[in-house]
Amino acid sequence: MPALWLGPRAQPAPARRATPAQTEGPYYPVVFPKDSDHDLLRNGTLTYPEGQSAWVEGSVSDLAGKPVAGAQVEIWQCDQAGHYHHPGDGDRADRRFQGFGRVTVGADGRYRFRTLRPVAYAGRTPHIHVKVKLGQRELLTTQVYVAGDPGNARDSLWRNLDEAGRSALTVPFAPGSDGLQAQFPIVVSA
Repeated sequence: MPALWLGPRAQPAPARRATPAQTEGPYYPVVFPKDSDHDLLRNGTLTYPEGQSAWVEGSVSDLAGKPVAGAQVEIWQCDQAGHYHHPGDGDRADRRFQGFGRVTVGADGRYRFRTLRPVAYAGRTPHIHVKVKLGQRELLTTQVYVAGDPGNARDSLWRNLDEAGRSALTVPFAPGSDGLQAQFPIVVSA
């Protein structure tokens, strides 16, 4: 009889949903900055004092929940004045703000960036662009939004997400001991 028992351990794990993809947008770097590390508030020897500092962190896992070791996570965003390091935006971003960062996740799939709480600019709610690569393969390009920001409801990209998509891409930026903290787990089909 014990061979027929199908208790809780025998149940299949619930299906995980991949993090929704979104547009790369027009400001993905044409030229990567010399300083492309995890700290967007330090560009070489320059320090960016504007805005609210924030840690954006999480893990990259596959649909089965396994960490995607070796994946690269990239983020890019505008500075506090709403400008990107990009010729399409007139290269008007403050040179003290790195604006782009890249990290490679370890065996645990974890990543962490120090940046600023994103701000709105003409036509867009606050957001941070995110790209995940594994070797030469691009696994995901998306955007992460600030929970509770009043601009979300007016943003066409955020509005076009279904409820589950909004939930997956919209995270709180909550006060922490060393700035705001935002947890953004990423699930990819690797």
